Amino acid sequence: MVLLKLKFPFQKRVRLAQGLWLLSWVAMFSGAITFALGVFLKTELHRRSEVMHSMDIHIVPNLLMAVGLASVGINICAGKVCQDSLDPSRFPRWKTFLPPFFCISIFFTFLLMVAVILSYALQPSLEESLKIGLKNGISFYKDTDTPGRCFQKETIDRLQIEFLCCGNTNYRDWFEVQWISNRYLDFTSKEVKDRVRSNVDGRYLLDGVPFSCCNPASPRPCIQYSLLDNSAHYNYEYQTEELNLHNRGCRQALVSYYMGLMNTIGPGVLSVFLLQMTMLVSLRYLQTAMKPVLGQENVEIETEGYILEKGVKESLLEMKTKVMKIIRFTQVGDASAKALTTDPEAAATTSAPEKAATPPG
Repeated sequence: MVLLKLKFPFQKRVRLAQGLWLLSWVAMFSGAITFALGVFLKTELHRRSEVMHSMDIHIVPNLLMAVGLASVGINICAGKVCQDSLDPSRFPRWKTFLPPFFCISIFFTFLLMVAVILSYALQPSLEESLKIGLKNGISFYKDTDTPGRCFQKETIDRLQIEFLCCGNTNYRDWFEVQWISNRYLDFTSKEVKDRVRSNVDGRYLLDGVPFSCCNPASPRPCIQYSLLDNSAHYNYEYQTEELNLHNRGCRQALVSYYMGLMNTIGPGVLSVFLLQMTMLVSLRYLQTAMKPVLGQENVEIETEGYILEKGVKESLLEMKTKVMKIIRFTQVGDASAKALTTDPEAAATTSAPEKAATPPG
């Protein structure tokens, strides 16, 4: 049974081709925007790669860039098909090209939906990647003289200043690491010696945070050190007073930032998906409506267009049969080639009687 059949008089076919030509250019522009969104997201993720443990989330911008470029090429071809459909003498050259063209186009179009789904499905992976990456970044904060880590301090400081955050989960994460390099510690000082000796790993730990954790909006001058010592500062109670530090951790800040980008990009990508699907469905109607015209003297006859020549189930079974035939043909070809490669003597023996049976010329 034909699926979604419509009648197309000559004028309706012409208007469909002209409208699709314009739509293909709009869709091509949308594909370019999708590519640009992928590049932007990739750049933003790459900027924070030093505080990310894994790069799984990069599959989303990679998909957007690939689909964006593919969409540009697909819509250029679609525009050419629409243009040639106005001239029945030029349309037949697309007859063998269009079936694989639709398969490839639908595949890349549905990758847009995959990218949107992955952008939300990978949120736990992004959060875990930032959790480990920020933990490592904080622990390497002091290694300004170590190759490969010398810029880690600057990265963390800029991150905390830009995103108004402190630590991984909160400011207390800085209490668990030695974030001041030994180069800047006076080991002749009793205080330094006592702090190092009191720690099992011999680290210099203190209840203090880097300057980049300070909140400039606080009316009180920044308190960086002795954060848990009420007697160290006048009129200060850390249990009840809101500290003049950024309250949220950088992991939460970065996850909120990236998910905000995803939430902004997602509706745009869905719009591109709907536009692309509209263009492909309309192009399918144009293709099937043009079939009866090919080879006819009267090109102004009324024709019928449809999405599928058979029902969905029958079409899927037919496609499955074709794919299985291709797979079997490939396997037989590979097996024959392997047999000839692994057993050259058998091949020579097989060819010898053939030569002997050939009469002399």
